[in-house]
Amino acid sequence: MKRAFNTLCIWALLLVAAVLAFPVEAAAELTRPDGLGLALAGFGGLLVNKAAIENVFINLKTTFHKAFQDVKPLWSKVAMLVPSTGSQNDYTWLSNFPRMRKWVGDKVVKALAAFKYTIVNDDFEATVEVRRNDIEDDNLGIYAPQAQMAGWSAAQLPDEIVFDLVNAGFTSLCYDGQYFFDTDHPVGDASVSNKGTAALSAATLALAQASYGAARTAMGKFKDDEGRPLGVTPSVLLVPPALEDTARALVTVDRLEDGKPNPYKGTAEVVVAPRLTSDTAWFLLDTTKPVKPLVYQERKKPVFVQQTDSNADDVFNRAVYKFGAEARASGGYAFWQLAYGSTGQG
Repeated sequence: MKRAFNTLCIWALLLVAAVLAFPVEAAAELTRPDGLGLALAGFGGLLVNKAAIENVFINLKTTFHKAFQDVKPLWSKVAMLVPSTGSQNDYTWLSNFPRMRKWVGDKVVKALAAFKYTIVNDDFEATVEVRRNDIEDDNLGIYAPQAQMAGWSAAQLPDEIVFDLVNAGFTSLCYDGQYFFDTDHPVGDASVSNKGTAALSAATLALAQASYGAARTAMGKFKDDEGRPLGVTPSVLLVPPALEDTARALVTVDRLEDGKPNPYKGTAEVVVAPRLTSDTAWFLLDTTKPVKPLVYQERKKPVFVQQTDSNADDVFNRAVYKFGAEARASGGYAFWQLAYGSTGQG
């Protein structure tokens, strides 16, 4: 009888030890090679608890940020960042291109022109549902790619905004009430064009040189409303992928087909933007000034957001959690004098 009692005690102690040890083993399941974990609780199978949910979304956030940081956007090569602290920004000041003048007598204060130009911030989001059943079933691998794409998309938002502006530049208004690329911007008593139609021809480099040279000359002649040269110096040749080879040859080769020296070698950085929708349009930009020709206005940087409260309506009614990205931003046109656009259609 005593031996039986001792055996029973030993089994009881082993059982207690197993129960106490189980959470430690379960905790090890919180970290998996794919970055998404699941908690085991008790002997009844897989349970979704607070620790498991927190771990899943911590790893989703990590995956999101890794993809976000790996993106190398292009927008900063052609646009300036303008922080925003409200629903919109007022850019009436763009009607003045400030220049120093000789101070004789009283200072001449330039009043803001009658133009009104504001850029209103928009809301952006990308949202993914995480089914509770997938957490219970340890089927979380499907969410890592979605977290990566959400991070990639969030980092690409400024590019989308800025290059959409370029695409619409021939038909969208800037601060002076004219299209950003137009033939009749009012400057004093005259009209000035920053729009062309010449192609960046791939037929011969000499033809491309002629189109490029004419655009540079036109920009170099831009003046303020007092008739003084603005000193515009084109520094970026912005093209779609279809014109990449021609553009790069134009500013890198030593000589043209006829053997003559290439006067435009090294005169601009070629920026190839896949988001440009026209295969023929090309653009020259002066990005050397404190103000660039395009504006990326940022109210709230893209951030990772999540809904993990088990008492939320979506969790109770539909058994889904959520994660994604949110941002507030917009874009617009700054000084048209710093940009030249050609449709490339002759």
